[in-house]
Amino acid sequence: MITLHGFAASNYYNLVKHVLLFKQLPFKENLIYGGSEELLAISPAGKVPVITTPQGQYLSESSVICDFIEETNPTIPLYPENAEERAVVRQIMKMAELYFELPSRRLIPYVFSGTEIPESVKTEVRQVLTRGVTGLSRLCQFSPWIAGEQFTMADIYVYYVNTIVNAFGSSQLNWDVLAEVPGMKQWNDAMSKTVIAQQVEADRLANMPEFMQKVKAQIQAANAG
Repeated sequence: MITLHGFAASNYYNLVKHVLLFKQLPFKENLIYGGSEELLAISPAGKVPVITTPQGQYLSESSVICDFIEETNPTIPLYPENAEERAVVRQIMKMAELYFELPSRRLIPYVFSGTEIPESVKTEVRQVLTRGVTGLSRLCQFSPWIAGEQFTMADIYVYYVNTIVNAFGSSQLNWDVLAEVPGMKQWNDAMSKTVIAQQVEADRLANMPEFMQKVKAQIQAANAG
């Protein structure tokens, strides 16, 4: 059985959890936060999520974990059979990560520390997000799923990328980023209503108070130092 290590406030933890639930795989969860010795012992970069495979191997990086789950449990596929179509799915995922998630994530330290975001940072983040809007507008189909008729890994991946975009990119820039990609906001709303997404979200909300306590403690320790 797979063990999923991390915390439910993490969008990438939730991404992997959604994949496991979608594939109807049994798994255990181990609550573990960034910066702990326990996490550093199993994650080379000290990042979540991490899984322990049924054979006892530790794997980190969400895209690597998702590919491992797909390759070892192909019965309920999350990639098309055709190689070119699989590449398109991965292209959407990579573009969402580079041009939606990462620029939005740049704003997180300012938000958590309560410091004002410099206009130069806002401008840079907006420029990268605009690049993502352009690229995803060209790639995404939403007919009805993000890459076409088949529900794929890109639907799960981009949905959890968008949680960061909404929480930090859109909110701090006063810009409805998802609405800029034709069809994305409607698709995102439909994804949020799925049974698995609602289960994952309920677990995230339950974890948030403890997670925020951890964040505040880390900020206070850093300021004291």
